[in-house]
Amino acid sequence: MSKRKSWFRRHGEAGRPAGERLKKHSFWHSLIAVLAGNAIYFSVERFLPPRAQHGLYQIDWGLAVDFWICLVCYGLLRLIR
Repeated sequence: MSKRKSWFRRHGEAGRPAGERLKKHSFWHSLIAVLAGNAIYFSVERFLPPRAQHGLYQIDWGLAVDFWICLVCYGLLRLIR
């Protein structure tokens, strides 16, 4: 076994290039932000004005509000970590 393979086996995740770790970390942050944002939006959607409610298979203001909430959740996650 070469020294390089042996080093990767001993160090595991830390042996990966920083770009790969960052992509993996960023993916999980994005996924959590989208799931949390959608959960918040769909739980308060019925209390929003009709114009801010999302219609099925439409591009409307409700979609923009949902996106904004997900963006805020992502920003909060970045602020925490």
